[in-house]
Amino acid sequence: MIGKKRLPYGGWPSMISAAMVASSGRGSSALPREVYADGTGVYWTELRPEENGRCVIQHRDPTGNIQTLTPAGFSARTRVHEYGGGSYLVSGNGIYFSNETDQRLYWQPFGELPQPVTPAPGPGGKLRFANGCAIPNGDSLIYICEQHAKDGSVENNLALLSPQTGFIPKTIHSGHDFYANPRVSPDGSQIVWMTWDLPRMPWEGSDLWLASLEDGSLKEINHIAGGPSEAIFQPEWGPKGEVYFVSDATGWWNLYRWVNGVIEAITALEVDFGLPMWMLSYSTYTILSQNLIVATYLEKGLPSLAIIDTQDRSIEHLPLEYNYMTGSIASDPDQRVWFLAGSGSAFPGLSCLDLKTREIKRIHEVKEYDIKPEYISQPEQIAFNSPMGSVSYTYYYAPTNPEYAAKEHELPPLIVMGHGGPTSAARPYLSLDIQFWTSRGFAVADVDYSGSTGYGRAYRDRLKGQWGVIDVADCVHAAIHLGDVGLADPNRLLIAGGSAGGYIVLSALTGYDLFASGASYYGVADILALMQDTHKFESRYLDSLIGPYPERKDLYHNRSAINFLDQINAPMILFQGLEDNVVPPNQAELIVEALRKKGRPVAYLPFEGEQHGFRKAKNIKRSLEAELYFYSRIFKFKPGDRIEPVPIENL
Repeated sequence: MIGKKRLPYGGWPSMISAAMVASSGRGSSALPREVYADGTGVYWTELRPEENGRCVIQHRDPTGNIQTLTPAGFSARTRVHEYGGGSYLVSGNGIYFSNETDQRLYWQPFGELPQPVTPAPGPGGKLRFANGCAIPNGDSLIYICEQHAKDGSVENNLALLSPQTGFIPKTIHSGHDFYANPRVSPDGSQIVWMTWDLPRMPWEGSDLWLASLEDGSLKEINHIAGGPSEAIFQPEWGPKGEVYFVSDATGWWNLYRWVNGVIEAITALEVDFGLPMWMLSYSTYTILSQNLIVATYLEKGLPSLAIIDTQDRSIEHLPLEYNYMTGSIASDPDQRVWFLAGSGSAFPGLSCLDLKTREIKRIHEVKEYDIKPEYISQPEQIAFNSPMGSVSYTYYYAPTNPEYAAKEHELPPLIVMGHGGPTSAARPYLSLDIQFWTSRGFAVADVDYSGSTGYGRAYRDRLKGQWGVIDVADCVHAAIHLGDVGLADPNRLLIAGGSAGGYIVLSALTGYDLFASGASYYGVADILALMQDTHKFESRYLDSLIGPYPERKDLYHNRSAINFLDQINAPMILFQGLEDNVVPPNQAELIVEALRKKGRPVAYLPFEGEQHGFRKAKNIKRSLEAELYFYSRIFKFKPGDRIEPVPIENL
């Protein structure tokens, strides 16, 4: 502490500015994704917050040169299932990609400008495309097609797209609520794909199908694996016509192989080789040869890398310096494996495993920051007792700044963060969203509450029927535990989160008298309104999270913060995108109006042009600074930044 200036926690000046955070992006939408490799190099997608949040396709050629393929005016992002994924397909001498603004599929020959190939939106509604594959030895494609009719109905199917028919989608399979991962065999004669139906989510129960593919039609359709209580993930073809996939039939997502009607277990570990399919085109393994797979898995929430011999079932576990992987891995013809990963000191970037040398090299930093290492707070995974009588987990970040310290014996304010999903997980990579706070003197707890991914199906299933109860209780108990062990000031506890994390904020403030303040980003205030006014993908999610409606209407009432605003005694700030179709703006507006009438301190910042998760740099900067300003007024400290004031009613 020698030589450090003493200022109150929260008021430390920091080199990690809100503008720097904005350039990085906030939350899962900021992550690079969709890595693909072939003989022409490596491809992946990146978000550009400084360019109004557009998404671009990057390419690294065999010489190491990196260029942006997506020209200005285009954004490679599909909105199938609203969350997207599977936005581009490399095929022959170019790329097909879904353009965000019109959701049409575009063809972009290498070195040329994109041209639309699918029909423009017509009077019958709009089409969206995602997660496509090419049929070998031809020019036809198979895509997930999502049709939005004028009456608001949404239909999903498998569609054949061909230049001979003007890329007008021809439905080749329908009848299920959702489709994913169509993959055609190397010889073009067969196809596998996934489906699931409401009320299930794909990680609750999904199915794997196999069919012959003849002249663009499906024949002899067979069910391979999956069911109402078995979740399938990432089907892929092996080089000799075998089908690989991941299933959680044992309670853990393990690798399997289907050969001539027989299913063989490739792994039988208490780890997760799969992920919840919030987005399409996640990948956790890549097939290099008949007997060789490289895969990533999660063990107690943290990733590892494994080389698997599928013949003798041996597994070589490789040391991994990363503590987060984005669910995107691919291999090239030169026995190199490419993946996107980050650590407590690095934002997720492109790394490469050379199987010949077993050496892992960092190839490209997607985002580089001129930040002194002394400013970076490293995550510490801490286990604590869950109210369910078992163990839950949180990542703790201590206040860290090389130039400033608080008074002796002073404990830091703590921001408890609940991740979105809720079937998702905390992300312990270098997140400037977190470092913004820790470098100013806040401690942060990023909680992997019951229901999170990476701890097996039983941990995920803790949330069944308990949303708004056990996840909230875990966040509360994490805060209490950190206060009890002297890592946080029990009198200065804050809670913040987005989406399902925002719901935790609202539930915690109505159900517990613990937190001094809360910040909700597009959080759910009225569960019943959400059920009646959300998109198709999550339209029945609440059946498992809460219970069937209207049979358990009482639960929907009891777990909606909007019905218990008289129990909120803490000031709140709320942020909302006005084009959010997942959690519509009226959710935030309802709770703001109620707090306004009740006379509680409240601030509200709506943003034009934002959806579910902010992507525009100016809005990310404004929301972060507004949150800091709000806390400074609550705890009566002077921020180390010059911040535009935020109107706070009833303060």
